[in-house]
Amino acid sequence: MTFTTKTPALGLATLLLLAACSRPPFLSSDAAGSVTAGTASAPKPSTVLLLGDSVAMGQAVPLIEAFAASGVHFRSLASVGGGNVVGPFSAQNWKKLPEQIATARPSVVIYQITTYDWGTPRQQEAAYRRLLTTVAATGAKLIFVSMPPIKPDAFYRPHMSELATAPQAAESVAASSSGKAVFLDATPVWGPAYQRSRNGKPDRSTDGIHTCPQGAARFAKWLLDALAKHYPGFTPAAPQSWANTGWTSDKTFKGC
Repeated sequence: MTFTTKTPALGLATLLLLAACSRPPFLSSDAAGSVTAGTASAPKPSTVLLLGDSVAMGQAVPLIEAFAASGVHFRSLASVGGGNVVGPFSAQNWKKLPEQIATARPSVVIYQITTYDWGTPRQQEAAYRRLLTTVAATGAKLIFVSMPPIKPDAFYRPHMSELATAPQAAESVAASSSGKAVFLDATPVWGPAYQRSRNGKPDRSTDGIHTCPQGAARFAKWLLDALAKHYPGFTPAAPQSWANTGWTSDKTFKGC
């Protein structure tokens, strides 16, 4: 597949869209399975660590700028072709992940469900509980985030039913975590299905999987607003302070 990359600075319309996309706060599930807002009682996070695949890598690009502007240290361990804790490549990832998390000394670990989180619901829950145990051992809080919906190609098509159960598995783990984990549903950002353009500009890559600068920026705004709902000591920087700092030309963005 041939990609073309166009990465202009985000325009006024996109900034207005960012300002308007504030959504409901952190979502956690109680034992009965209902979804409730996270309790606003935690202090400002010191270090946020992102885990995920190449989709998360694209989203990390504006998050670096947004968290820096907001006075929070941010680090990404997202990786191409992996980053998952269940499914293919997860065994290799687990050999290094616990030490990587401990070394980062995070206060918040965000795990965006990856496009490789294949397996049965039982396998997914077991892996997510293992991740929760690993993160909790460092004293950090774990945040599960649903992945953007994808337009599957021949590679992903056989695994769509498995990917469909991953959010429920993560939500179940969060529900029984006694507050050590929460589940954040990103559907308000992306919608229920892959959508190439929003506001007349590319939001997602032509490959049907990854995000474009506008989509990554909208996600960053939404995620920081969610953090602010959960951490009253945290005030997100205005998008105008980080949206046009040059990151849109990053080579991570393709098919935009």
